[in-house]
Amino acid sequence: MATNAKTRKAARYAVPVAVFGVVAGTIAMVPAFANAGGPDLPQVTAQQLIEKIAASDVQQLSGSAKISTDLGLPSLPAGLLGGGGVTGGSADPQEKLSQLVSGGTQTFRVAADGPDRQKLTFVDGKDEYSLVHNGDDVWGYDSKSKEVFHEKAPSEKGDKGDKSSELPASPQEIAQEVLKAAGTTTDVSVGDTAQVAGRDAYQLVLKPKGAGSTVASVKIAVDAKNGVPLRVQVLSTDGGKPILDAGFTKVDFAKPAADTFAFTPPKDAKVTEGAAGEHGKEGKDKGLGALESIPGLGGLTGGAEGAQGEPKVLGEGWTSIARIETGATNTLKGMDDAAKDKNAPKGAAQFLDSLGEKVSGKFGEGRVLKTRVVNALITDDGKVYVGAVTKAELVKAADANK
Repeated sequence: MATNAKTRKAARYAVPVAVFGVVAGTIAMVPAFANAGGPDLPQVTAQQLIEKIAASDVQQLSGSAKISTDLGLPSLPAGLLGGGGVTGGSADPQEKLSQLVSGGTQTFRVAADGPDRQKLTFVDGKDEYSLVHNGDDVWGYDSKSKEVFHEKAPSEKGDKGDKSSELPASPQEIAQEVLKAAGTTTDVSVGDTAQVAGRDAYQLVLKPKGAGSTVASVKIAVDAKNGVPLRVQVLSTDGGKPILDAGFTKVDFAKPAADTFAFTPPKDAKVTEGAAGEHGKEGKDKGLGALESIPGLGGLTGGAEGAQGEPKVLGEGWTSIARIETGATNTLKGMDDAAKDKNAPKGAAQFLDSLGEKVSGKFGEGRVLKTRVVNALITDDGKVYVGAVTKAELVKAADANK
C-alpha cells in the first residue's frame, strides 16, 4: 500500500494496525526479526532493503494473518471486556481494540483494494468480528451478538486538521514509520532470510545502541520480490515470547473481488450509528477514536514544559520518557499509611505492593508499575515518568528532573 494521505485515512480502520501501533508507538519505533535457515537470496545491504520497502507500491492483497501480543498486562476477569474474546458484546471498534491489546493470539482475514476499501475479519471459533471500510462507510459487525456499528469515513477536510491521528496503516507503513524514527540511536542490519506465508523474505533487524530500553530488538520480514513487510516481531530484553508477533500466514497480491467489501446489516441486527468523521471535536468518530485511545499512542510526542497534565519528553529514541505533572501530592504515602492502619482490611498492604514496586531516590519515594514493554514511575509528589525503559532508567530520569 502506498503511503499517502488517502491510504492513511483508510488505514485508521484496520484493527490489527492498532495492535502494531501499540508497540510501535509506545517503544519509539521498533523493527523485527526472521528465522534462520531461510531461502538463498541475493545479498542486500540494510540501506537497499530500506529503499525496497519505501519503493513498494502494493495496494491490493488478500490473505490471512495472526497477531500475538504479550505485553505483560494483568489478566482481567472473563466477560469484563465483552466476554473475553473478540466476538460477543458490542460491535464498537473501540471495545474490540481493548480486547485485542489485552494479550493472546488472534487470527484474522484481511483484504485491501486501494485506499478506499479494506476489510478485516477476526475469527473466534464459529463467530467473527468484521471491520469493513468501503468508500464513505465504515462498518463493524459482531456475528455472535448480531450488533452492527456504522459511521461515515472521515472527510479529507477533517483529516487536514488532525495530523496526530495519522497512524501506520499496514506492515509496510509501520516499517516506514519505524525506520523514520530509528535515527542515530539504532543499529540497523540485515538478518537471516526467511519464508513467511510461503514467500521468500529478507529480514531487517533493528536494535537499540545503548542500554535501558525494555525492547531488545525488532525484526521485519520483507517480501523479496515486492518489498511488502510480511511479518513484524518485537523482542523483550527479558527474553521469553515476543512482545508482538504479527504477520501473514497466507497472502495473495491479486485484486480482491469487488463484493468482498460489500456489507448490508442483517435484518435482525441492532445498528449503532457513530459520528460523521468530524475529527478534533467532542463528537469524533469512534472508529478513529478507538485507535487514538490505545495506550502509548496519544500525546507522548510533545507538550507544554511541565504544565499540569501535559507530558514533557525526556531523552530520545528507544529510551525516551514522558514526564507528566498530575498535581496530586502525598497520594502514595496516604495509601501506604492507610494500608498499615490496624483497621485496614486484611491483605491491604500486600494488594498495594502488587500494584507496583516501592522505590526511592533523590526525587523522594514512589512506585514502579511494570509491563513487559512500558513501565511507569509514580512519585509521591505527583509526577509520572513513563516509557519503554527499565526501572533504573525511570529512577535516573526522576532524580535528574525532580
